[in-house]
Amino acid sequence: MAFTLQSAAYGAEILKALSHPVRLRIIATLAHQPTHVTDLVSDLGISQPVISQQLRILRMNKLVSKSREAGFSVYRLSEPNLKDLIETMERCCARRERELEVHQ
Repeated sequence: MAFTLQSAAYGAEILKALSHPVRLRIIATLAHQPTHVTDLVSDLGISQPVISQQLRILRMNKLVSKSREAGFSVYRLSEPNLKDLIETMERCCARRERELEVHQ
């Protein structure tokens, strides 16, 4: 299926929102399960202010949503098809890493 001009622009916005390594790691984590900020901080080893800043960008782009559970902010993917995109990206990156290892 070919992209229309409008859907290509939306696709480019999604890819732009994912183009930061921290945001990509956050989305990859959320693709597995909803998570709160404190778990993202410990799982990714990145400070809470940085995680919060990147989550804000992902929320502005409507890629993640936030809810309150037991007083904690829980984040989840708001675009379910991102899970497929992330799984494809993970396979592409793993392949690229293997190729780089062979050439070293």
